Amino acid sequence: MNPLLSRLQPYPFEKLRALTAGVRPNPAYAPISLGIGEPRHPTPDLIKQALVDHLDGLAHYPATAGSAELRQACAAWASRRYGVALDAATQVLPVNGSREALFALAQVVLDPAREQATVVSPNPFYQIYEGAALLAGAHCHFAPVDAARNFAVNWDAVPEQVWQRTQLLYVCSPGNPTGAVMPLEEWERLFALSDRHGFVIASDECYSEIWFGDAAPLGGLEAAVQLGRTDFRRLVMFTSLSKRSNVPGLRSGFVAGDAHILKAFLQYRTYHGSAMGPAVQAASIAAWNDEAHVQANRRLYRDKFARVLPILQPVLDVRQPDAGFYLWAKTPNDDVEFALGLLQNYNCTVLPGSLLAREQDGHNPGSRRIRLALVAEVDACVEAAERIAAYARSL
Repeated sequence: MNPLLSRLQPYPFEKLRALTAGVRPNPAYAPISLGIGEPRHPTPDLIKQALVDHLDGLAHYPATAGSAELRQACAAWASRRYGVALDAATQVLPVNGSREALFALAQVVLDPAREQATVVSPNPFYQIYEGAALLAGAHCHFAPVDAARNFAVNWDAVPEQVWQRTQLLYVCSPGNPTGAVMPLEEWERLFALSDRHGFVIASDECYSEIWFGDAAPLGGLEAAVQLGRTDFRRLVMFTSLSKRSNVPGLRSGFVAGDAHILKAFLQYRTYHGSAMGPAVQAASIAAWNDEAHVQANRRLYRDKFARVLPILQPVLDVRQPDAGFYLWAKTPNDDVEFALGLLQNYNCTVLPGSLLAREQDGHNPGSRRIRLALVAEVDACVEAAERIAAYARSL
């Protein structure tokens, strides 16, 4: 067996299942889960129809690079959304959802033979970043979020000697679980570090289409263009249809950016067997070409946050995030104890924040926090918020 597998920690939901194994939820309440960030709004009919209309594509092997039409649809969307010009042939690559691509990129760009090859990521973080680093033979270093800045990442907390060893940096904007969006000044700082030390920036932007203010979140490619980096050197952006279009089961997204990196990534993926099926490609084209369903989806999330926050804020320290569909709430006691007590007394599942982070310098930045995924229908989210508020008052 690959000895690197022993370095992996159980996934947060596996940890949560183990922790709740002996808990008997109160049968007086129907179960509500805000634990997993799985979109539950209806999949748009135009996507389902495109999938059905192209089932004859199952008779053909797909190309790993995807069809020219799909790459052009992705590039056109990036142009409309971010105002960036992409060469669809060399700077865009369809992927089977952002998760597998975020993992696979580490296997492409990391050289474990270099002394103490390091991957830097936010803390708390999407657990794929750590697993990708460890299975590529690298070390992990975590940059803590700053609660005083609405949970923006404190990149200055990373020592210079760590940056010198860094080969890959994962950023997530809007962030999971905090919802923080990186401003242009933060991107400029990271680009300067990348230029100095030569590391690749992997920009995870799968929550980019759910926001609450008037302005859409700034993207990595967009920031690069604004700073005159039109070749997107050492930058790869990852995006997905899962949250944008409510199709987590479609497993469809794309990466875009540095053509040199994407050429190597395509070679890797050709051997890895990562081609997207033709029917999924057709459904993806329909999704990327339509914004009406995205706007309707955004309105549903805005309605949920507008109704849930007034219920929770009188009893918990919780703020409106910059974007995304999570709330990152502070608990009056230990976050695991809070989650287990909430499940036992009110049959409501939330994810303890400490399971999404790693202890560094004697502190786990997810401790005494819970992540609430507002993915259920509005009434269920409101009911869950009322139960959480009632439990918090009881403490």
